[in-house]
Amino acid sequence: MTTWRDAPPQILQPIGPLARAFGLLRGGVLVAVVFGGLAVLLLVRLIEWPLFRMKRPLTPWITQGVCRAALFILGIHYRVHGHPLGRMGAVVANHSSWLDIFALNACQRVYFVAKAEVAGWVGIGWLARATGTVFIRRDPREAAAQKALFEQRLKAGHRLLFFPEGTSTDGRHVLHFKSTLFSAFFNGGLGREMRVQPVSVIYRAPAGEDPRFYGWWGDMTLGPHLMAVLSRWRQGEVEVVFHAPVRVEDFASRKALAAHCEQEVRSALSFE
Repeated sequence: MTTWRDAPPQILQPIGPLARAFGLLRGGVLVAVVFGGLAVLLLVRLIEWPLFRMKRPLTPWITQGVCRAALFILGIHYRVHGHPLGRMGAVVANHSSWLDIFALNACQRVYFVAKAEVAGWVGIGWLARATGTVFIRRDPREAAAQKALFEQRLKAGHRLLFFPEGTSTDGRHVLHFKSTLFSAFFNGGLGREMRVQPVSVIYRAPAGEDPRFYGWWGDMTLGPHLMAVLSRWRQGEVEVVFHAPVRVEDFASRKALAAHCEQEVRSALSFE
């Protein structure tokens, strides 16, 4: 059986000297905005932590503003349909690219759940830690501790965002949602108010580019893909679709909840 993984790899178009110079300039502005925002966030956090501890009522607004500015700098058209969850709960989305961080943060105030290796990535790891990312290891021996951490963060009013596929894709497909992390939502300590909201992130490539242009997956390295996006004058678009939140208690098991969320996310990707 042929799958999307068997398809030819994405071939990025050659970048001319003018386009590269433009990409470097745009990248410089992006770095200044992102790390400038980080500096402001850390200063505000010095006040926020003693007063509010884990609740963070101020700094997520800074993260959201920086991500909106980042999409503007990149020149990517941005559309949002539906409304983000306004109460205690979790968000689950498909994962296609490093751009997901900007696209999903720009329209809501959430905290990402990421694999532990991300914490060690230069630059990205610092940003992730400062913005409250939850780092986890896919180790069954740590499941109980992770479940307790999720409960603590959710009770503090944080909306946690998970990528149940477990990896990024080419942006044209949704992989099977792994149900393991969904078990944390069935923790009795979270009460009857626990909601989960499926979200679809849809990328459309610039005219003339590979339809998978914004996808970042497999063995692709970040540098060349980042430069390809930065140097593209006429960009494509990203669309974020919020589906109806569901109550955890309405599902008999984590597998049933994961299957429902996968179906909802997949329904918005018309090119599958």
